[in-house]
Amino acid sequence: MVKRKSEDAQLSARASNGKNARFAETLKPTKPAKKSASTKPTKASTKPAVATNDTKSDSKPESLSIQVVTGSYERVLHGFAATVSEKVLDSDPSEEEQEEPTYSDTFLFAAHSSAVRCLALSAPNEAHKRVLATGSTDERINLFNLSTSPPLVSDKPQLPSLSATSIIENPRNKELGSLLHHARSVNKLQFPTRGKLFSAADDNTVAISRTRDWTVLSTIKCPIPKAVGRPSGDTAGPGEVPTGVNDFAIHPSMKVMVTVGKGERCMRLWNLVTGKKAGVLNFDKSLLQAAGEGRYSSGEGRKLAWGEDGEEYVVGFERGAVVYGMDSMPKAIIRPSPPTKLHQMRVVPAGDGHSILAVSTEDGRIIFYDLKTTVESEKEDEEVPQCAALGQLGGRQAGFSGRVKDFEVLQHKTGAPLTIVTGSSDGAVRLWKCDVSEILEGAGTEQAKGTVRQIGTSIGTHETGHRITCLVAFVMDGPAEVADDDEDDVQNMAEEASSDSDDE
Repeated sequence: MVKRKSEDAQLSARASNGKNARFAETLKPTKPAKKSASTKPTKASTKPAVATNDTKSDSKPESLSIQVVTGSYERVLHGFAATVSEKVLDSDPSEEEQEEPTYSDTFLFAAHSSAVRCLALSAPNEAHKRVLATGSTDERINLFNLSTSPPLVSDKPQLPSLSATSIIENPRNKELGSLLHHARSVNKLQFPTRGKLFSAADDNTVAISRTRDWTVLSTIKCPIPKAVGRPSGDTAGPGEVPTGVNDFAIHPSMKVMVTVGKGERCMRLWNLVTGKKAGVLNFDKSLLQAAGEGRYSSGEGRKLAWGEDGEEYVVGFERGAVVYGMDSMPKAIIRPSPPTKLHQMRVVPAGDGHSILAVSTEDGRIIFYDLKTTVESEKEDEEVPQCAALGQLGGRQAGFSGRVKDFEVLQHKTGAPLTIVTGSSDGAVRLWKCDVSEILEGAGTEQAKGTVRQIGTSIGTHETGHRITCLVAFVMDGPAEVADDDEDDVQNMAEEASSDSDDE
């Protein structure tokens, strides 16, 4: 009996010693971790480890993150990040094994009370942010701050979603406010420099705003055209004339601007130094017919684009375009084959004296034209030659027939292949890769009439579920640790507050 009591006493003593030891082990690291200042260097010391990985990835990047923002008829502004492997961009198109890009939604909300018409992005600032401007038919211009840091996948549980796309929110993406200086629907937005925002609307004005305090510095007023008939597709009210600036293009020297408007068969040149009209150039009737404008067409310019070197500019119509030189004389005509409508024009960065223009069409193609090279016109009565088509992306031959409403051409570094992001009216955003050398290979080749060679390779497709009207995209090349600063500060404050409450 005495022996059993002694064994019970030994067991209870061991249990109490074990409890005290375990309590001491748990208490010893936790209390200094909350109160002592040594925990902050330890937490900060983990960041250089991430930074070294980032610097290692910068020297030899493994993936490329692209931020895509789309506007739609449903008033929705949708932003998502597409992460593409560098192996996919550098691999041979003949290789069958290609990794699909991964997509993560960054924001999705109704930004306007009516359809979103246009988007514009500014150059990145010192804080690694870009300003996004959105224009709509509700006469408002909304402004947002977008971070250029790639998305960071955290260990926290993801938000529940019905789709397979992950949701990664960035606290650095914030809304700045709205501009209300236009009285009609906004048609075009552009940041020619980091400090200026140009906006054109149906009230026949082009406003110039300063990005520092968003003050309207100047307003260029275009004249209201005379009523010479009711063009097809006219939406003006009874007794009114269709008015508005369809598009504008600014010369790289920031001294000259060209505008085209509704109800006008002409384009206007403006001196940006004085803010006054520099001239008016009327479209010849034979030139409009050569560009695909029919008898019952409005004959108004719809799109404008300057060449890469600023030596020529392109005026886009409904089914064709005309290339003008600096002397305002027509140099060439762009007319897709087979005939189709044009929706958007972008200049491709080619360099080496080349000037390449990319055009999106109604039948799902992106056709590349060399503005420096011309061929003889198929019709004998046409005096102006045609631009040579270098190649095309997509189309019915490649299995893509939906119209390309807008697109963006990106190049993340010099000498790298082009990454082309296209947005279709069916809600699909497609990624393509194409080399500049592959485009230029078609400059000297002779092809049969009505055929254009296929170039580029499709990388991936992301379904947004909205009818896309406009699109912008940029490479997220900001430092990865910047996107984590605000979250770390909030977490540190929460930990300090919890430690104080525990001590009390």
